[in-house]
Amino acid sequence: MAKFAHFVQVILANIIGYFIATLLLCRTFLLFLRSPIKFVKGTFFNKRKVMPTCLNDPSLGNHGFIHLEEVKLHYIACGDESKPLMLCLHGFPEFWYSWRYQIREFSKDYRVVAIDQRGYGDSDKPSGYQNYSYDHLTKDIQQLIPALGYTSCTLLSHDWGGAVAWQFVSRYPELVDKLVVCNCPHPATFQKYIRTHWSQIKKSWYMYLFQVPWVPEFIIRSNDLSFYERVFKSFKNNKPSDEDIEAYKYTFARKGALTGPVNYYRAAFNLSRQRQQCKTKINVPTLVIWGDPDQALNTELAELAGEYVTNLEVKVIRNSNHFVMIDKPEECNAAIREFLQGKQ
Repeated sequence: MAKFAHFVQVILANIIGYFIATLLLCRTFLLFLRSPIKFVKGTFFNKRKVMPTCLNDPSLGNHGFIHLEEVKLHYIACGDESKPLMLCLHGFPEFWYSWRYQIREFSKDYRVVAIDQRGYGDSDKPSGYQNYSYDHLTKDIQQLIPALGYTSCTLLSHDWGGAVAWQFVSRYPELVDKLVVCNCPHPATFQKYIRTHWSQIKKSWYMYLFQVPWVPEFIIRSNDLSFYERVFKSFKNNKPSDEDIEAYKYTFARKGALTGPVNYYRAAFNLSRQRQQCKTKINVPTLVIWGDPDQALNTELAELAGEYVTNLEVKVIRNSNHFVMIDKPEECNAAIREFLQGKQ
């Protein structure tokens, strides 16, 4: 019965996804009609050859690669190697650079390592959504921590990085000293919540779109990746600079750079085993930071994590957005520091 219910859910998700894809393709076609040459050039010939200087900013640390059993991951590391490890997991549609404010803040007290998760940035990008299951994603982190020379870490996460972090600490609690999750609900609570809250279903429209082959990648890539300008120029407080936005465009303009990120969503919908994970009680001290209002997720999801976390703190940062660690970095960093300096 459960398999049949999952099959029906996948079919419905695909029907909705194709409907949304049709609407967005029509809108994209109108953009093409306005300026055909500019659109084609910006969509199909938008690769960047010169890396923005901000990606090699020495204050953010040194770049490196580490070979795991299945993939090679790219990372940037900052801070003394004798300090405890703070491991940073980014979300969608991002990469390691999203943690720039936290790297500068916490590298005085930690060895801060921000990775490109598999499928992102300069890390390996396995083909097929099956390679983006939680089994694969959490095993990457399990192998990464000892490969960096540590036995445990403080885990800092956001969005999809938060989803991986929830799963990881549920499976490997001994590897996490403290957990910080920014704007990502506990997976088990989200699955229940979205079934009964129409407001969240409406906000999650893009998840259905991402079930459609190639269309999401094409829409994000189109018109010189103007998607990133729309996302980041909407910030209320700390608006990313033109160079910051160019860093994202440089990273995601590469061939195949968008399929891995979208495959996270395809795996989440299509792999039924994933829905049965992450229901173990988490005893690791956990801080959930929530930028409000979040255009993608209802704020009340933050507190619901308490159903599965025995030692939970929640900090809602008002007048912010989904990317709270960028939009309000000082408030976000202060909340993290207060949590880390609290009682063990």
